[in-house]
Amino acid sequence: MSRDKSASSSWGSPPWVIDFSPPPQRLPREVDIAIVGAGFTGLAATAWLRLLAPDQSVAVLEAGSIGSGASGRTGGMVLAETAAGDLPGLGNVLEGVNGIFAKLGIECDLELPGAWEIGRSGCVDPSPISWNDSGVLRVIREVPGGTLDPGKLIAGLARAAHRLGALILENHRVTRADWSSRVELEIAPCEFAAGTERVSAAKVLFATNALSLGISGLDLTSHPKLTLAALTAPVACQELEAIGLASGKPFYTVDFPYLWGRILPDNSIVWGAGLVDAPLSRNLEEVSIDSDEPARLFAKLEKRIRGLHPAVAGATFTHRWGGPILFRDDWKPIFDWHPESRNGLVIGAFAGHGAALSSYLGAWAAEILLGRRNLPPWGGLSH
Repeated sequence: MSRDKSASSSWGSPPWVIDFSPPPQRLPREVDIAIVGAGFTGLAATAWLRLLAPDQSVAVLEAGSIGSGASGRTGGMVLAETAAGDLPGLGNVLEGVNGIFAKLGIECDLELPGAWEIGRSGCVDPSPISWNDSGVLRVIREVPGGTLDPGKLIAGLARAAHRLGALILENHRVTRADWSSRVELEIAPCEFAAGTERVSAAKVLFATNALSLGISGLDLTSHPKLTLAALTAPVACQELEAIGLASGKPFYTVDFPYLWGRILPDNSIVWGAGLVDAPLSRNLEEVSIDSDEPARLFAKLEKRIRGLHPAVAGATFTHRWGGPILFRDDWKPIFDWHPESRNGLVIGAFAGHGAALSSYLGAWAAEILLGRRNLPPWGGLSH
């Protein structure tokens, strides 16, 4: 039976459905490799590890449910590069994820028709779109990219990891890491254990992105925020044609004010804009989209969308949600050894480019943990 795992969250409900639940399992006392975080990165790394090295025991430790963080709350817009562009040695992200998904048997409605960069100057002629938004928004260029269904990708990666023999442990929040010859991870009490538990691992991948920054060693090097998105009810084909989105290409602005979006198969439209700062604790789990600032930003976004074009002036909205997002000053992803030990690997800060990049780098991380590949030159925490 399918279940929407985000319905009770204070971050609202995205439209994606994750129709896989890993069976309850006991926490082992030790594993070869522990993965902290069951989003795209953690699950892709887990499945890839088991595919390449079935002799290695792998356990995923997830504080909530699979996909309950950034991965289940992305808009599913697939882009070919990082937020900092095409970095040295990155390789072909879109070709890479296609190969990863094929080898793992994952169907996630991946479509790659291209993506539009839109802006208020320097447009192509004729532009497929013309919207009123602090000037006139038009298409500037087309870049490689497309869309996928985040819920199907989460479920597919989790199924693949489970099928290949990994343990996926939901509601197992890692609260501490002690570093020695092995990594000792402390787990908060959960339904299977009344008290604190521990698991020992030879290697650990921290794939929690904008969450659990202290455990990951990212507390002082990055900026967590909650990004906002809203979904309209399905629109008629003629309305989609009128606003220039009948091709199905996703879009994002290259200037400010920022706006991005994509079309779903039923002709509903995802629109995204607005960032909510983390509280002083830097814990985004304390943020609710019903609080004053997110509510104000949603109202502003919806008014803005209705003003883009007469064809969407009467748009109604069926879903509103937020997703954790992590930035750093140079916009490059973090992909480096943990500050405390080379027994730990840290990955995150995709800055909105994670729908494909996270799975791609997750598989790369798996190969690093197995000693088969090196880190890239651009992901260092000290940059």
